[in-house]
Formats: sequence, C-alpha cells, structure tokens
Amino acid sequence: METIQVRTHEREELLDITTAVRKAVNENGWSDGALLLYCPHTTGAITVNEGADPDVVRDIVVNMRKLVPHRGDYHHAEGNSDAHIKSSMFGCDQMVIVEGGNLQLGTWQKIYFCEFDGPRTRKLWVKWLGA
Repeated sequence: METIQVRTHEREELLDITTAVRKAVNENGWSDGALLLYCPHTTGAITVNEGADPDVVRDIVVNMRKLVPHRGDYHHAEGNSDAHIKSSMFGCDQMVIVEGGNLQLGTWQKIYFCEFDGPRTRKLWVKWLGA
C-alpha cells in the first residue's frame, strides 16, 4: 500500500490530488487494473468531479456550508460535527480504473481530497488492485 500526503490550507476545501495519484501510478509501474483511494480520516473524503472550471469546486464548498452549517444542533463536543456529516455524504473512498498506465478519468474530471476540518496534514491510502 502506498500513501499520498496532502496539506490543506482552509477549514473546508477541495484539493486537486490528480497529479499526485498519477505520480503514484507512474512511479510504481501500475499498468492495467484499478486503484483504490481511501481516506482514513473521519472529517475528510475523496471525490471525482469537474476540474476545468474552478467555480465548480467553489460552488461545492459554498453550498455544502449551506446544506450542513458549521454551527447547528450538534452534540459532538469537538465542534466539528458538520465535518463528520460532510465526510459521510461524500464518502471515504474512490475507485479509479487504470489502463495502459493512465488514469481513466473523463475529459473534465479530477480527483479531489475533500477537507472539512482543516487546515491539516492528511494522508491518503492508495491500494493497487492489478489485473
């Protein structure tokens, strides 16, 4: 299993990790199979979404704040219940197909680490599921 370390700078942000994932594929010589990306943090997540227009990422972050506000009717004493809820909504993993050593993403797609309780240094687990 490989790890990718990410450093977030905001409490809530979507950080493009596509280049780091491609680097892991290339450095390990992974060619044909699938790659499991897993976030072992309960206030982070992984998603695939549009990467061409930065307004998409902005819209996701801003509107998630409206859907699940930071302050609300929460009992969790750490003050980050919204982050746990957002993480559950997005999910802790993504499976990406790799063919010929290339990530099989759509034209506009990027892989994002979703930070909901930053800024922090995080790690992602990368598991190769070769053919």
